[in-house]
Amino acid sequence: MSTAILTGPPDAGTPSPLADDLRALGFQVVEADGPRAVAERVADAPPAERVAVVDRRFRGHRHALRLALTDPRFDAGAVPGALAVQTAARPALARALADLAGNGGAAAPVAAGPAAAQGGAPTATVSDGDVLADLLAGELGRQGAEPYRPELGVLVARVARGPQEQAAAADAIADVDEEAVRLRSAVKSRDGFFTTHFISPYSRYIARWCARRGLTPNQVTTASLLVALIAAGCAATGTRAGYVAAGVLLLASFVLDCTDGQLARYSLQYSTLGAWLDATFDRAKEYAYYAGLALGAARGGHDDVWALALGAMVLQTCRHVVDFSFNEANHDATANTSPTAALSGRLDSVGWTVWVRRMIVLPIGERWFLIAVLTAATTPRITFVVLLIGCGLAACYTTAGRVLRSLTRKAKRTDRAAQALADLADSGPLAEAVARVTAPLARRLPAFAPPLLAAIGAGALTATAALAARGTWWVVAAAALYVVTSGIAVARPLKGALDWLVPPFFRAGEYGAVLALAAVSQVNGALPAAFGLVAAVAYHHYDTVYRIRGGTGAPPRALVRAAGGHEGRALLVAVLSAALVTGAHRTGFTVALTVLAAVLALLVVTESIRFWVSSGAPAVHDESGEPA
Repeated sequence: MSTAILTGPPDAGTPSPLADDLRALGFQVVEADGPRAVAERVADAPPAERVAVVDRRFRGHRHALRLALTDPRFDAGAVPGALAVQTAARPALARALADLAGNGGAAAPVAAGPAAAQGGAPTATVSDGDVLADLLAGELGRQGAEPYRPELGVLVARVARGPQEQAAAADAIADVDEEAVRLRSAVKSRDGFFTTHFISPYSRYIARWCARRGLTPNQVTTASLLVALIAAGCAATGTRAGYVAAGVLLLASFVLDCTDGQLARYSLQYSTLGAWLDATFDRAKEYAYYAGLALGAARGGHDDVWALALGAMVLQTCRHVVDFSFNEANHDATANTSPTAALSGRLDSVGWTVWVRRMIVLPIGERWFLIAVLTAATTPRITFVVLLIGCGLAACYTTAGRVLRSLTRKAKRTDRAAQALADLADSGPLAEAVARVTAPLARRLPAFAPPLLAAIGAGALTATAALAARGTWWVVAAAALYVVTSGIAVARPLKGALDWLVPPFFRAGEYGAVLALAAVSQVNGALPAAFGLVAAVAYHHYDTVYRIRGGTGAPPRALVRAAGGHEGRALLVAVLSAALVTGAHRTGFTVALTVLAAVLALLVVTESIRFWVSSGAPAVHDESGEPA
């Protein structure tokens, strides 16, 4: 239960449903007049409880109050006439109330908001007719705890002074279909073509149905995972009926995947656990389905497509790393003068080009629709070949566009961006040691050196693993070169125009080497074991991304070092391949990859679960609108 404090002049006009609205939103409603009385009410509320201050004259839609007062992602939220704070902002609210109580009673101009945010003495005082909630919101901004102010659109939220303003507010409220607005706002403003036109028109109603029955987004997310796993099981049967059922269930899983986010936005049920589930289950579902298709191909048609399945997982993960690295590198860049970005903006002004460009990148909706249809109508091999071609073209399109933007953009990259790229690089003890030794040399290298070195090392390792004879120790030499180039690449802050390419090159080097070594080994079970190993490592990399997005930083360095870093794992797999692929005990390579996958999965998943379910993790939700 939270506490809402009604304050301000008595409302002598038309009776307002304000108290009922607040109770419906989970608030216990109490009353207090003046800063001192409100401060006492705030002090009486339990420390962990959300507290709201609402003017009695407030007129508006319940959903406007919901957006401002109940969103768990923000320490404070406000609309005209209403303010709410969570635990983190309670001290700031107490200080603001104390300041206003000390100045109360004297009529003086109010200066709050951006001008007051420069600090100094309190600039707001309270006089008759002032809106205490608005004054407090301004004071919070001055103290550096600026409240979140949601975009209301056509929703009404105002303080009505007198009968005429009350009547006008009542008419404005009646003119808006609040439920329709709430349903529309449950859908991402930017999404893929298939999702926007074929899923969201009805999945939003499923979200409302779930909300009215008390279901949570986490339950819907879990249901989506279970349906996808059943789909993978159907694909693993290797029968035509199983493939058809798998395609249908995969689409059903995607509908639920859209529904969980819409339910979170519809009811503002964001949570720490929900952030973790939403961030990882999409990948778990897709990769489990790839494994199901590979098993089905082996069972139904005696066709070994594990290399294609692993290739699809590697390509898709590298695509995402390109997206994440580019966005983090430019998250807070101080300038954007790229002609390429300007051209993109002009293209977005032409309606049909927006959808074409979103479809070209093959986001999750289009990708899962393609996989589902091909599964039902063709074979796993055809499904993977088409998927690899489509994702490959999409990767070329997006990466080329981002390279052009970076080369033509005059921007100063920040320390925060450089740190994010360093965290995404996932460098282990070996690369760190090389970086320390080569730091003086790295500072003298040209600006394009880090991505070039990363590309050379990754390319040499992957090419050697794919083209050299199986069991050769040359691949160990290539892995050692990869360690050296990786260390030099991160020996200085990654602030160059193309330094965001360093993490994707590292991912391609590590994943590609594991794929190539397993495929070339010709050892029974090596490719499925490599699939599990890459899946465990990819989970760690996705977990890193979403921690950075949530503002909590990368996983602990102790975990990264214990996992070996990308260069350490690549070197270890190269040594295992050279030592175990040839000879009388070739199955030892499969066993070694399986054990390594299990150990890494246990290590990274355990720490990830500890973090995301801990009380210190933020209540976040992926609202970027970018198709995954």
